[in-house]
Amino acid sequence: MTSAYNWESGEGLLGIDDPADWDAAFERGEQCLGTAVIGLAFNCSLEDASPRIVRAMQLPDAGQRGFAFTAAGHAARLNGELTPELFAALRAEGPGGVAEHPIRDTLGFVPFRKLPPWFKRRWVLVTVRNQLESWWLRSGETVEDAWRALRRRS
Repeated sequence: MTSAYNWESGEGLLGIDDPADWDAAFERGEQCLGTAVIGLAFNCSLEDASPRIVRAMQLPDAGQRGFAFTAAGHAARLNGELTPELFAALRAEGPGGVAEHPIRDTLGFVPFRKLPPWFKRRWVLVTVRNQLESWWLRSGETVEDAWRALRRRS
């Protein structure tokens, strides 16, 4: 089925389901490896896809590297867990950059008990920050409503 994949344009790569095809393309230095690794995240077991996702996170092309991080987020969504290597790669990249959304996907879809300590601390930080922001926004709405009510009375 390798002929169905166009490594130049990326066409068909989201359907890749054989890690050996990805490995061969990596050895050949093909383009669109990040796109293909998203296909592996969708179509393969986490154990098969994980080492390839981590390798794709080291690609020289920033766009393809970004797709590898997207694949990590999809893996977290689909499996409800990540491998220690993926957790380590996400932690090494850190929040605020290309790993921001995959880290948030991990925090949202991987149960707290399955998170390593760094991710547990990050979960607490994000949860508290989101709650404080929610309270702040609601208090602003309350003040606005009160102000409107006072203006209507006068």
